[in-house]
Amino acid sequence: MNAVLRRVLVWAALMVLLAITLGAAFLPLGAARPWIAYGIATAKAALILWFFMELRREGGLVRLAAIAGFVWLTILFTLTAADYLTRFWTG
Repeated sequence: MNAVLRRVLVWAALMVLLAITLGAAFLPLGAARPWIAYGIATAKAALILWFFMELRREGGLVRLAAIAGFVWLTILFTLTAADYLTRFWTG
């Protein structure tokens, strides 16, 4: 596949995900809204990492570093959510 065509298709996919994010912001999704937004953001980040940062051509160590960054970000989000959700337990 031509490199320019691939970039245009990835850009189009990012624009579709942006439209989905915008649409989800106005839907009455309740408590699921942040999780849907996180999922869409993860898909966007994966597209950018895989195609624009060209992780598909890199070796295992670079991919491992990228995955470690996502794991660390997940840990930070989990700990932040745990703090926020348990704040009012102490009265």
